[in-house]
Amino acid sequence: MDNRNLLLAVVLSGLLILGWDIGMRYFYPEAATPPPARTAAAARADASAAPAAGLGADVAATGKVDLKTALASGGRVVIDTPRLAGSINLLGARIDDVVLKDYRQTVKKDSGPVRLLAPEGTPEQYFAEFGFLTGGVRQPANALWQADGQRLTPETPVTLTRTDAAGITYRIRFAVDENFMITATQSATNAGAAAAIIQPFALIKRTSANASLSQWIAHSGPVFAADAVANYDVGYECGWTLLSTCIDLSEDKLYKIEGKADWLGFTDQYWFSALVPGKGVASAEFRAVGDKLFRADVLYEAATVPAGKSLTRSTRLFAGAKESTLLDSYEDSGIAQFGRAITWGWFWFFEKPFLWLLRTLNGLVGNFGVAIILMTVIVRGLMFPIAQKQFASMAAMRAVQPRMKEIQERFKDDRQRQQQEIMKLYKEEKVNPLAGCLPLVLQIPIFFALYKVLVLAIEMRHEPFVLWIKDLSAPDPAHILNLFGLLPYDVPAGFLAIGPLAVLLGITMWLTFKLNPAAMDPVQQQVFAIMPWILMFVMAPFAAGLLLYWVTSNILTLAQQSYLYSKHPQLKAAAAKEKEDAGRKKTQG
Repeated sequence: MDNRNLLLAVVLSGLLILGWDIGMRYFYPEAATPPPARTAAAARADASAAPAAGLGADVAATGKVDLKTALASGGRVVIDTPRLAGSINLLGARIDDVVLKDYRQTVKKDSGPVRLLAPEGTPEQYFAEFGFLTGGVRQPANALWQADGQRLTPETPVTLTRTDAAGITYRIRFAVDENFMITATQSATNAGAAAAIIQPFALIKRTSANASLSQWIAHSGPVFAADAVANYDVGYECGWTLLSTCIDLSEDKLYKIEGKADWLGFTDQYWFSALVPGKGVASAEFRAVGDKLFRADVLYEAATVPAGKSLTRSTRLFAGAKESTLLDSYEDSGIAQFGRAITWGWFWFFEKPFLWLLRTLNGLVGNFGVAIILMTVIVRGLMFPIAQKQFASMAAMRAVQPRMKEIQERFKDDRQRQQQEIMKLYKEEKVNPLAGCLPLVLQIPIFFALYKVLVLAIEMRHEPFVLWIKDLSAPDPAHILNLFGLLPYDVPAGFLAIGPLAVLLGITMWLTFKLNPAAMDPVQQQVFAIMPWILMFVMAPFAAGLLLYWVTSNILTLAQQSYLYSKHPQLKAAAAKEKEDAGRKKTQG
């Protein structure tokens, strides 16, 4: 395989992997080991067969409530941990006010922390609720609870209490760790005269209006793990999908999780909320409950609680950032597949080491952009011996080209004999025609893994590089439409937002093609002439960190090609002769 075909294959593979992101934002990645697919008809049948005694569908909140007004009304217990701030609403025992202290909304220092959870009825409504069914009837969602403390911290748990007309006392004890995990221990003590049938439940309800878009490379939407298998097959709305099962929750209304639910919730690109059920679960499911409103439910088994007896169940709530090391630590503590809340996909064994390397390099140099450059150098350095073997194989193939042409001419009327003689020639000269393909086979998963790491890694969010690049996870903010940052305004990103990094990508890609001395037919020449500039437009809206990686890779490719061609001058000589012969034939023709 000569170098022009290798380069063409790499470029086309890059387009295949990256270019689709613009047109296939609803393409879901693969599940780790997907459970048997459920059809839409089956989901609708489940919905119609759902028993009346259950959580059922909420009545969608009417109107919109201002966030400040919602947080100011009613009694609240303050949440204050090293990484979380917010409050618990005593009206309904809801955790509906959570912000993440470590993450800002924008790169501006005064932008305020990222808000994850918000009260019902607000434009960004997203909350968790813990309650009880008694006798199959859900306790009032607007019931007022009493708290035994004013602040929930890692050192001070808080217990909410209320007693109903039948004399049953309900308690919810909230405890929180140093990160993003809240434990809700629900108990019911029957002080009445008769036995009661009680079912604790927990739910997360959110709007999809402010959800990040689900991409083919990174799932956003409902996500769960059951029987230690992560699953990304349920979507708010599926749109057009390819090579993946997608259950449209907005259409099917209900999705029941089969098997033991390890956890369930909703994921965005960087944020994640999930319920981690304890023992005694009766059902775990997702529901569409209104216009762009969705819910994840955990309902525990009904238990008969005699007079004077109690019932206790425990559920954990994760509400925070998708930090790989943190999620893995929770997984190590017993929450199956919790680290797969990040859509690593098939190449996780490449991606996690790359992320570790990026974090390590960033810790050493203190600049994530420099860490990306250093990681690219290291990866290309490790692959250099393979590139050397590729060029050696190309040189060997060039050396036997005259004898191959002789065989082809001699046995042009006998294809079988021709192939036999060519294989014999390869064996005699110890030439492997497939050796040149090995770098391509390795580069595709490595490139794909690097791309996913740069898209999924929250570590890159809001990380600056140099000068005008203040956020490597966002597109290059300086582009042609604002005269490369000279005009003091932002322009909506799009394929015309060609920034300096995109221009460098086009130029360096064009130079790698120009350095290739191989002869090309007119069609190949046209492809190689326009491909760099097509890539420049396609890649312009992508994260600056990804473009930085690719530009660095192209520069290293230029250096590598120059060095290897100097070690194999016969490749240049043979290509020059081919070009000369091709030009002569064209003139004569």
